[in-house]
Amino acid sequence: MESNMAEDAKLLSLAEVCKMLNKPESMVKRYARESLLPATKDGSNLLFPEDAVLKYIEIEKRLG
Repeated sequence: MESNMAEDAKLLSLAEVCKMLNKPESMVKRYARESLLPATKDGSNLLFPEDAVLKYIEIEKRLG
């Protein structure tokens, strides 16, 4: 997981990303662990840069 994300990037919570991807928390956490989605920790919370999530959605759409 990345820890040096741009200060001005909008960060999304785990719940927001789960809803956007229509995936369970366990799967989104796995994506973060496996570096499929960049994430940073804020205490015990995972935060994801919005642009990376949108890029992932676009790639997922292309792959079908």
